[in-house]
Amino acid sequence: MQINNFLEASAQKFADRKAVWYEGRWATYAEIDALANRLANYFKEVHISRGDRVAILYKNSLDYVIAYFAVLKAGAVAVSLQTETTVDMLIHALNDSGARAIVADAKYSRSLIPALGKAPELREIISNQRGAFESEGKARCNHACLQEIYDHGKAGHPGVRCIDLDLASIVYTSGTTGAPKGVMLSHLNVVSNTRSIVQYLQLTERDRVMVVLPFYYQYGKSLLTTHFYAGGSVVIDNRFVFPQVVLETMRQTEVTGFAGVPSTFLVLLNRSVAADLKCESLRYVTQAGGAMPPSIQKKVAQIIAPAKLFVMYGASEAAPRLSYLDPDDLYSKCGSVGKAIANVELFVVDEDGNRLPANSAGEVVARGSNIMMGYWNDPGATAVVLRDGLYHTGDIGRMDEDGYLYLVGRSDDMIKVSGFKVSPREIEDALFEIKGVCEAAVVGVDDSIVGEAIAAFIVSQENAGLTKDGVKEALTRTLPAFKRPAHIEFVDSIPRNAAGKIARAELKGRYGSCRKSADS
Repeated sequence: MQINNFLEASAQKFADRKAVWYEGRWATYAEIDALANRLANYFKEVHISRGDRVAILYKNSLDYVIAYFAVLKAGAVAVSLQTETTVDMLIHALNDSGARAIVADAKYSRSLIPALGKAPELREIISNQRGAFESEGKARCNHACLQEIYDHGKAGHPGVRCIDLDLASIVYTSGTTGAPKGVMLSHLNVVSNTRSIVQYLQLTERDRVMVVLPFYYQYGKSLLTTHFYAGGSVVIDNRFVFPQVVLETMRQTEVTGFAGVPSTFLVLLNRSVAADLKCESLRYVTQAGGAMPPSIQKKVAQIIAPAKLFVMYGASEAAPRLSYLDPDDLYSKCGSVGKAIANVELFVVDEDGNRLPANSAGEVVARGSNIMMGYWNDPGATAVVLRDGLYHTGDIGRMDEDGYLYLVGRSDDMIKVSGFKVSPREIEDALFEIKGVCEAAVVGVDDSIVGEAIAAFIVSQENAGLTKDGVKEALTRTLPAFKRPAHIEFVDSIPRNAAGKIARAELKGRYGSCRKSADS
């Protein structure tokens, strides 16, 4: 089975069912499948062949959904590009992937046009606006209008034969340092993971999910694939900067599911009235994309009740899901990310790769048919994380006697204080227990005496009256002395990458700037 079969099977079984809601209107499975066929046939006409890479530079939209499935129908490889991008990021992604074509929203022309001249392998530009990119690469690239393809393209199935071991997509990780790596996911990787997610969420054709996470992010993409596999629906609303608007859309469209990263839920808790989170049709909420403090998990669970909260763990390299915590275990296994999903094995190993006993901390490793093929054009980085049939996540964790996984932190984020290894996550969890703390992030900073000192950055609630001394006093009740921050800074916001994870390298830079200002 291939990913595009999700759409094709649902279009055959549920032709007139509402599949995608976007900007006030519904599109059915039959409509989306027909338009995806037209675009896929166009790719064939311009000699985009099986295995060729096609980039997609689009915000979440109906056009994005159509483009994604059209690329796969044509046997090509989807390269979804971050929309929060720069010219340099686009040049890197286009050249690294060797993209032959790009489907792009004209709104990104300011960043894309300068990149086109430095992407020599690109031959085809398809846009929602005629002439949007013709000023660049006119002699080298052909330019096509997406709407004209929808109106006049060939409607039949493109008939390209693929197998599930074929490469389906390249997902560029949103790393905070260095050039992003291209995660290679096969059809098998995504299909296997999709089936497991559908199983534990018990998704059916009656389910409808609100999508505020970007589709270029693997967690966001999984919302699309799981619901199309089940014959359900997706509701796309890109206005999360106005959370109340999104909540109203949820009620109007009667969604049954909602997904977010920790920062999503912090916004909902701190920038909207808690009671407004009520949505009678809501059945479940999922959280992944980084650690969410147990205190926040409990608040979310209480507010959404009787809907259930699924705490999950994964990585782009896992397509993306590795584990989930059953909602019934949220309080008895507080702080855990649960057990491995179906068809995935998880365990903890020491530095030599030996499996560790219960409650011993080590690196989390995984195996399963969902694990990526490797990093595109980067055999060195691939060899670091894929060893002996296992995916080495780089996360430090432990498993209890019942097989529940608890994450300690990233191996490269651990802070070494006077010989002790300290997890930023443990300190952040303690900070969130302090009344008035909206957001918190912790990093290690150079210190001539202890090696690294702990620096905490805090976003406080308005009029909370928090002080550095008050925070330090509160932490004496929950943390031993060597784990308490030596430096505390109150900030307006916590920097995060495109996946919503804390940009710790940027925070370290902020600390250096704060010190210079204080010393001047």
